[in-house]
Amino acid sequence: MRSKHGPYIDKFYPEPYKQLVEVSKTLKKIYPEVDLPESLIELVSVRVSQINGCGTCLSIHVPAARRAGVPEKKLDALPAWRMVDEYTAEEKAALQLAESLTLLDRNEGHLAARTACSVFAEEQVAALEWSIIMINAFNRISIASGHPLL
Repeated sequence: MRSKHGPYIDKFYPEPYKQLVEVSKTLKKIYPEVDLPESLIELVSVRVSQINGCGTCLSIHVPAARRAGVPEKKLDALPAWRMVDEYTAEEKAALQLAESLTLLDRNEGHLAARTACSVFAEEQVAALEWSIIMINAFNRISIASGHPLL
Protein backbone atom coordinates (compact mmCIF):
# COMPACT_ATOMS: atom_id res chain seq x y z
CA MET A 1 0.00 0.00 0.00
CA ARG A 2 1.18 3.48 -0.87
CA SER A 3 0.23 6.98 0.08
CA LYS A 4 1.29 10.08 -1.82
CA HIS A 5 4.30 10.13 0.55
CA GLY A 6 5.44 6.56 -0.02
CA PRO A 7 4.64 3.13 1.37
CA TYR A 8 2.54 2.57 4.46
CA ILE A 9 5.43 1.15 6.44
CA ASP A 10 3.09 -0.39 9.01
CA LYS A 11 1.34 -2.36 6.23
CA PHE A 12 4.52 -3.27 4.39
CA TYR A 13 6.12 -4.67 7.56
CA PRO A 14 3.23 -5.23 9.98
CA GLU A 15 5.10 -7.24 12.63
CA PRO A 16 7.22 -4.38 14.03
CA TYR A 17 4.10 -2.20 14.10
CA LYS A 18 2.12 -4.89 15.93
CA GLN A 19 4.92 -5.13 18.49
CA LEU A 20 4.77 -1.36 19.07
CA VAL A 21 1.01 -1.66 19.56
CA GLU A 22 1.64 -4.40 22.16
CA VAL A 23 4.13 -2.16 23.99
CA SER A 24 1.49 0.57 23.97
CA LYS A 25 -1.08 -1.83 25.44
CA THR A 26 1.37 -2.83 28.18
CA LEU A 27 1.97 0.82 29.03
CA LYS A 28 -1.78 1.47 29.26
CA LYS A 29 -1.86 -1.12 32.04
CA ILE A 30 1.09 0.50 33.82
CA TYR A 31 -0.29 4.07 33.91
CA PRO A 32 -3.07 3.34 36.42
CA GLU A 33 -0.69 1.19 38.49
CA VAL A 34 1.56 4.22 39.02
CA ASP A 35 -1.33 6.69 39.36
CA LEU A 36 -0.84 8.53 36.08
CA PRO A 37 -4.23 9.74 34.89
CA GLU A 38 -5.31 8.99 31.35
CA SER A 39 -6.02 12.70 30.92
CA LEU A 40 -2.34 13.51 31.51
CA ILE A 41 -1.12 10.83 29.09
CA GLU A 42 -3.51 12.11 26.42
CA LEU A 43 -2.55 15.75 27.03
CA VAL A 44 1.10 14.81 26.52
CA SER A 45 0.23 12.77 23.40
CA VAL A 46 -1.57 15.77 21.90
CA ARG A 47 1.36 18.10 22.61
CA VAL A 48 3.94 15.73 21.12
CA SER A 49 1.75 15.22 18.05
CA GLN A 50 1.42 19.02 17.67
CA ILE A 51 5.19 19.45 17.80
CA ASN A 52 5.73 16.68 15.24
CA GLY A 53 2.89 17.87 13.01
CA CYS A 54 1.19 14.48 12.98
CA GLY A 55 -2.39 14.99 11.83
CA THR A 56 -3.23 11.31 12.13
CA CYS A 57 -2.23 11.12 15.78
CA LEU A 58 -3.93 14.44 16.55
CA SER A 59 -7.14 13.07 15.03
CA ILE A 60 -6.90 10.19 17.52
CA HIS A 61 -5.57 11.86 20.66
CA VAL A 62 -7.51 15.14 20.72
CA PRO A 63 -10.85 13.28 20.95
CA ALA A 64 -9.27 10.80 23.39
CA ALA A 65 -8.11 13.71 25.56
CA ARG A 66 -11.63 15.11 25.58
CA ARG A 67 -13.06 11.71 26.56
CA ALA A 68 -10.44 11.47 29.33
CA GLY A 69 -11.68 14.77 30.75
CA VAL A 70 -9.15 17.30 29.46
CA PRO A 71 -11.05 20.62 29.30
CA GLU A 72 -11.40 22.22 25.87
CA LYS A 73 -9.72 25.36 27.22
CA LYS A 74 -6.54 23.38 27.97
CA LEU A 75 -6.54 21.77 24.54
CA ASP A 76 -7.07 25.14 22.87
CA ALA A 77 -4.18 26.77 24.75
CA LEU A 78 -1.81 23.79 24.62
CA PRO A 79 0.78 25.29 22.23
CA ALA A 80 1.09 28.21 24.69
CA TRP A 81 1.01 26.13 27.90
CA ARG A 82 4.02 27.95 29.36
CA MET A 83 2.25 31.30 29.04
CA VAL A 84 -1.10 30.52 30.69
CA ASP A 85 -2.15 29.55 34.19
CA GLU A 86 -4.59 26.77 33.26
CA TYR A 87 -2.18 23.88 33.77
CA THR A 88 -1.27 22.16 37.04
CA ALA A 89 2.33 21.76 38.20
CA GLU A 90 2.13 18.09 37.18
CA GLU A 91 0.84 18.94 33.71
CA LYS A 92 3.54 21.58 33.23
CA ALA A 93 6.27 19.15 34.30
CA ALA A 94 4.90 16.45 31.97
CA LEU A 95 4.63 18.89 29.05
CA GLN A 96 8.17 20.17 29.65
CA LEU A 97 9.41 16.57 29.68
CA ALA A 98 7.45 15.81 26.50
CA GLU A 99 8.93 18.78 24.68
CA SER A 100 12.47 18.01 25.79
CA LEU A 101 12.26 14.36 24.68
CA THR A 102 10.55 15.24 21.41
CA LEU A 103 12.91 18.05 20.45
CA LEU A 104 15.92 16.28 22.02
CA ASP A 105 17.33 19.34 23.72
CA ARG A 106 19.96 17.84 26.02
CA ASN A 107 20.17 20.90 28.28
CA GLU A 108 16.41 21.22 28.55
CA GLY A 109 16.11 17.45 28.93
CA HIS A 110 18.11 17.35 32.14
CA LEU A 111 16.14 20.26 33.58
CA ALA A 112 12.85 18.70 32.48
CA ALA A 113 13.74 15.37 34.09
CA ARG A 114 14.69 17.09 37.35
CA THR A 115 11.49 19.10 37.31
CA ALA A 116 9.43 15.98 36.62
CA CYS A 117 11.15 14.15 39.49
CA SER A 118 10.22 17.02 41.79
CA VAL A 119 6.48 16.51 41.21
CA PHE A 120 6.25 12.82 40.26
CA ALA A 121 7.62 9.60 41.73
CA GLU A 122 10.43 7.98 39.74
CA GLU A 123 8.16 5.21 38.44
CA GLN A 124 5.74 7.87 37.19
CA VAL A 125 8.52 9.74 35.39
CA ALA A 126 9.67 6.49 33.78
CA ALA A 127 6.12 5.70 32.64
CA LEU A 128 5.71 9.25 31.30
CA GLU A 129 8.97 8.96 29.39
CA TRP A 130 7.77 5.68 27.86
CA SER A 131 4.50 7.33 26.81
CA ILE A 132 6.44 10.17 25.16
CA ILE A 133 8.76 7.74 23.37
CA MET A 134 5.80 5.73 22.10
CA ILE A 135 3.77 8.66 20.78
CA ASN A 136 6.90 9.95 19.04
CA ALA A 137 7.32 6.53 17.41
CA PHE A 138 3.70 6.43 16.26
CA ASN A 139 3.97 10.03 14.99
CA ARG A 140 6.98 9.15 12.90
CA ILE A 141 5.35 6.02 11.47
CA SER A 142 2.24 7.98 10.48
CA ILE A 143 4.24 10.88 9.04
CA ALA A 144 6.58 8.58 7.08
CA SER A 145 3.61 6.63 5.74
CA GLY A 146 1.43 9.65 5.01
CA HIS A 147 -1.45 8.18 7.01
CA PRO A 148 -4.74 10.08 6.63
CA LEU A 149 -6.74 11.64 9.43
CA LEU A 150 -8.90 9.12 11.24
